[in-house]
Amino acid sequence: MKLRDLADIIPNGSAASGEATVEGITSDSRAVRPGYVFAALKGTRSDGMAFAADAVSRGAIAVIAAQDADGSGLSVPLLRAGDPRRALALAAARFHGRQPETMVAVTGTSGKTSVAAFVRQIWAHAGKAAASIGTTGVVAPGRNEYGSLTTPDPVELHRLLAELAAAGVTHASMEASSHGLDQRRLDGVRLAAAGFTNLGRDHMDYHPTVEDYHAAKMRLFTELMPKGAPAVIFADDPWSDATIAAAAGAGLDVRTVGRKGTFLSLKRVEHERRRQRAEIEASGIIHEIVLPLAGDFQISNALVAAGLVISTGIDAVTALKALEHLEGAPGRLDLVGSTATGAPVYVDYAHKPEALENVLAAVRPFTTGRVVVVFGCGGDRDRGKRPIMGEIATRLADVAVVTDDNPRSEVAADIRAQIMAAAPGAIEIGDRRQAIREAVGMLCAGDTLVIAGKGHEVGQTVGSETHHFSDHEEAGAALAELAR
Repeated sequence: MKLRDLADIIPNGSAASGEATVEGITSDSRAVRPGYVFAALKGTRSDGMAFAADAVSRGAIAVIAAQDADGSGLSVPLLRAGDPRRALALAAARFHGRQPETMVAVTGTSGKTSVAAFVRQIWAHAGKAAASIGTTGVVAPGRNEYGSLTTPDPVELHRLLAELAAAGVTHASMEASSHGLDQRRLDGVRLAAAGFTNLGRDHMDYHPTVEDYHAAKMRLFTELMPKGAPAVIFADDPWSDATIAAAAGAGLDVRTVGRKGTFLSLKRVEHERRRQRAEIEASGIIHEIVLPLAGDFQISNALVAAGLVISTGIDAVTALKALEHLEGAPGRLDLVGSTATGAPVYVDYAHKPEALENVLAAVRPFTTGRVVVVFGCGGDRDRGKRPIMGEIATRLADVAVVTDDNPRSEVAADIRAQIMAAAPGAIEIGDRRQAIREAVGMLCAGDTLVIAGKGHEVGQTVGSETHHFSDHEEAGAALAELAR
């Protein structure tokens, strides 16, 4: 690719006559190599223009920057863009070129990981070479890699998409976080369909209000989707109507799923201990399925996933039948094991109010004894959700154990105190390992334990250090000790 090939992406730049060959694109000056284009992005802590000279000294042939950037002293073209983050993403998409032929993205507060994983599994069941990208990493034929971001940065994302396409992947699903959408990380992805799960309180340390949070997510529908493309929207959430309005206003083909859905209508659900029987209406035909996953939220996620798959060319019979073979995403109501008396122990990623409420409500129907929950709240994040989660835990669980969950730079005891203030009767055990062992030890026949917050994660961040810690491993060890 030549520098001039960026002319339509950055019309105000001086790239139109650039004949230099672009060897790479990055927003990290330390990663610049000869022939790279450097994107000098403004962040919350620093301005990328402060590193522009360093990037040029490393071989950058051009710098992408904001309209008001001071490029005096630079010996390479300064490409001024109205939206530098979007320009970076579109340039990365142009540079890497290839993507899987069919791409879908899903946004929402909870369920994104499960929906992306379910879409991949349904496609695979239908014989497609499929991949999923999100919080739990990248999963594709012959590939399973853990990731750290829900939505990767645009350069990494477009490199990954090209790599997947080159490996023969034809279908890919991905999560679209509010951060990723707001920061233009998905721009340039050629989407065939998009989905919405639900909206609750999350990332209030980033978004000023819940309305701003919703608006960031709506960018998936209003700016990134081609007109007329399918928008699969869960219809039973308080924010469903606002999402439907946004998608319809953008000229998309709105397809709703759920109990109020018209594209896939949930007619009946019968909950069992580790599965649920459901009747789903599609195009006037009732399909009876057995979903091998517990929890009302899982049937909701499965419907969004099926809606996306049907909207991208798989027939309804095949898609809905594939729901009977789904495996839950890692850390999403994962059954670690059971005590000798049969009390199950689950690990779940729930670390926000609605997610905690959903998972506790999900285990109640098959719990004849007590629901026990172990949970905490992260440091350096939305502090307002701490008392909310404390109230939810004590309202929906019979026994709530408040513990630490990535306190980061905050004093762990202060975080627990903010939770405990709204959690009368809760048990406070700061050491997460001890909290899990005591919770497992108190289980009786008929009880259910949910260890919430970390799910698939394998670290506990205290201060600036992250120590290995796995809820799965600790719960398994506690069960083994109990069995001796």
